[in-house]
Amino acid sequence: MKTEAAICSRSFSTVRARLLDYVELVKPRMALLVVFTVAAGAWLAARGVPDLPLLINAVFGTALVVGGACALNQYLERDIDARMTRTESRPLPAGRLLPHEALLFGGTLAILGVAYLAMALPRIEAALLAAFACFSYVFVYTPLKPLTSVNTLVGAVPGALPPVIGWTAVRGRLEADAVILFLIIFFWQVPHFLAIAWLYRKDYKRAGLCMLPVVDPCGRITARQMVLYCLALLSISLVPALRGSAGPLYFAGAGLLGLGFLAAAGGFMRNVADAQARRVLRASLLYLPALLSLLAIDQWLSASSF
Repeated sequence: MKTEAAICSRSFSTVRARLLDYVELVKPRMALLVVFTVAAGAWLAARGVPDLPLLINAVFGTALVVGGACALNQYLERDIDARMTRTESRPLPAGRLLPHEALLFGGTLAILGVAYLAMALPRIEAALLAAFACFSYVFVYTPLKPLTSVNTLVGAVPGALPPVIGWTAVRGRLEADAVILFLIIFFWQVPHFLAIAWLYRKDYKRAGLCMLPVVDPCGRITARQMVLYCLALLSISLVPALRGSAGPLYFAGAGLLGLGFLAAAGGFMRNVADAQARRVLRASLLYLPALLSLLAIDQWLSASSF
């Protein structure tokens, strides 16, 4: 009996470990951020609480596509990940999963996600955008990483599409406010990822990835790019209020958040150091959920006042 119990316990532990490895393939923290921006796009398009089944379908289908894209990205970068300290313990470089398992898992998730969006939503535009985001992330951005530092800008395109997917799930078409959401996420990503790339520049260099901090070891160009994109972000974030899509509460909050993010980037420009890069990273992680939440609250208050 003890032997059978021990065997069952080991079997359960093995299954649990493999499940956790598959979960790690989908990069759950990244997927959670993407799901949040999809929901924010749907909320803003509905100017309040969207139809609940539609919201669930949009979020679930996009989550499948994102998980698939992340797994395929790890499949393609398994040799690169093995050369970096921060990623060498991932399931593929560590040998806990085989490459064909990740390929099958990622491809299945991505295809199922696009198909689910196409069938579960009343309009196909969201599914098409999700398919484009997945394709450009896996087959354009990922191969560019060892070739050019422009890869950050290329990768920011699929990274900025999730709120647009949420928007089109509700409205079925692209509109000016959806484009503004896209630009907000696009501009936000650049200082966010440059801060990460600076902190892990030695890892990226060892792996042969052409990130900007690798080709700019002094950090002057990196710092300048952070500040320029924070300025662009501050400007575009105020446009909803200037267009009348948001009120004074949002305008004031967006201004304060943008200035805080800009101050962090300016600090990195004055003193190019890891500690300052971490401040930029923390500011970016605070900025995006705070801004989108503020915009949603502002619209909800405006709608409830009528």
